[in-house]
Amino acid sequence: MKKKVSIQGYEGSFHQVAARNYFGSDVEVIYCATFSELIKMASDKDISDGGVMAIENSIAGSVLGNYNLLRKSELCISGEIVLKIEQHLIVNPGVQLEDIREVHSHPMAIQQCLKFLDNHNWKVVETDDTALSAKNLHHYKSKHIAAIAGKAAADLYDLDVIVPNIHTIKNNHTRFLILDREEVRSPQDANKASVSFHTDHTRGSLARVLTKIADCGVNLSKLESFPIPDSDWHYNFGVDMEFDSIEQFHKVIEAIHPLTEEIKIFGVYRKGKTI
Repeated sequence: MKKKVSIQGYEGSFHQVAARNYFGSDVEVIYCATFSELIKMASDKDISDGGVMAIENSIAGSVLGNYNLLRKSELCISGEIVLKIEQHLIVNPGVQLEDIREVHSHPMAIQQCLKFLDNHNWKVVETDDTALSAKNLHHYKSKHIAAIAGKAAADLYDLDVIVPNIHTIKNNHTRFLILDREEVRSPQDANKASVSFHTDHTRGSLARVLTKIADCGVNLSKLESFPIPDSDWHYNFGVDMEFDSIEQFHKVIEAIHPLTEEIKIFGVYRKGKTI
């Protein structure tokens, strides 16, 4: 049976590229306008088999709202994929650089291209999606509007790449999580986990947890803090751990459990490849 996954964005988006690279070109993609809708669709067994969701970019940082959506859902992380992001300035055929008055794109894409945009006196307009910006550009045939998007969107909508690779830092990557409704049995070669916890917030409580993680030989590749709703400046901590074996991961969870008030394991999976 063909895999069905929900994504945020439209045909030609980076989410679609990530889904096809992870599941194969025959994956059926359910396009969602927002990340909230993505989570809703991924959670419904009558609609999809899960989802693919961006969680961080190497230039613009973490998509913090997506961590909150994930925590509120019953979804689990079963994998990840890291996609090299190449942002291009795209236009309708025949449009020249001097014709451009406005540039449209998703806020994350705009953030990735600020140095280039600062060199031009263009109006920058935020949109819901890079691929949607490309689609609208094609639909309205504007000679004075450009979009920032990937090559997949440019090819899909018959647009020209007038300036390629306009992202500020050329080593530009986005990490996507693979989401499932039910906890998937961890593969034997799993070497990464995403975990959330909070401590009693006494002095040094977080440091004690981090020390235990280091003592177990586990690499902490990511650490984020998130306010706990209806609390007085108390925080949850989200971490990504990288380890050599499942046994090592179980050992570190056993070691930090007495030092925390709550631990939630979002998923234990294989570290994603960069495409």
